[in-house]
Amino acid sequence: MQWKPNATVAAIAEKDGRFLLVEENINDNLVFNQPAGHLERGETITEAVKREVLEETAWEFEPEYLVGIYLYPNPHNADITYLRFCFYGHCSREHKGQALDDGIIRAAWLTPEEIEKERERMRSPLVEECINDYLKGNRYPLDIIHHALSASLDTKTFSNSGEYEK
Repeated sequence: MQWKPNATVAAIAEKDGRFLLVEENINDNLVFNQPAGHLERGETITEAVKREVLEETAWEFEPEYLVGIYLYPNPHNADITYLRFCFYGHCSREHKGQALDDGIIRAAWLTPEEIEKERERMRSPLVEECINDYLKGNRYPLDIIHHALSASLDTKTFSNSGEYEK
């Protein structure tokens, strides 16, 4: 059986020394997470992170850098592994009154100290790991990400074995 990780995106937005997180209800537990979610068919990774931030926080988000790519096995289900693309960017406009995604209680801007204090309520260790990588200065240009959703392979094709042929 072929194994496939779940592709997800997450956003880091910082404003006045505070980070945008969401408080959400997961299995009757209130936890904090970055605005994050799954890549949907037909969208680019950067489109996905913009969509997720808007749906979960009502903020428009513009990614500026890739902070990191993280492989995270689900500790509660060995069959699930996440491949998370974490972006840093800025929030430009809040759509006040917009309904948030199911399960999202609120968007919250927390200081690093508040995040540390709430460590036990983080949805996964990736929340702090992504923020720490951002604070360490991890910044990769968005142009390292190539989206071939509509690209055609006019001069090259794949053989049945998956090999590239000219």
